[in-house]
Amino acid sequence: MKKQQSILFFTWIVSIVATLGSLSFSVFNHWTPCSLCWYQRIFMYPIVFIVGIAFYKNNIKDVIYVLPLSLIGMCISIYHILIQKVPALKETVTQCGPVPCTGDYLNWFGFITIPMLAFVAFLLINICCISLLRKSN
Repeated sequence: MKKQQSILFFTWIVSIVATLGSLSFSVFNHWTPCSLCWYQRIFMYPIVFIVGIAFYKNNIKDVIYVLPLSLIGMCISIYHILIQKVPALKETVTQCGPVPCTGDYLNWFGFITIPMLAFVAFLLINICCISLLRKSN
């Protein structure tokens, strides 16, 4: 397996883990996602299929379609982290759905939250996609 294929495979695995992780939080833990979590899911779930098809077809250039999804998803994650962790921002947020976006279902070590996990996944996907696009040109 070439280095580019390995990076593409890693990108696919990251998106699969993120997708299955978010689904398991909902299905097994019965955690209702807030509106911002839904938006992050909307941008993560298609990445699994786009990167999976790109890996299967050995078409590195298909990651160009992933980059906008992962960049927007990462921006939403950053905003979500900020409204959870910055007290001044937390107070300005109104109810954004059936579940408040400022709530912490998961908080390991004081900073690992669901939006932080999404941010890391989107960041890894962005790094991999940019790396693949640079090498393919």
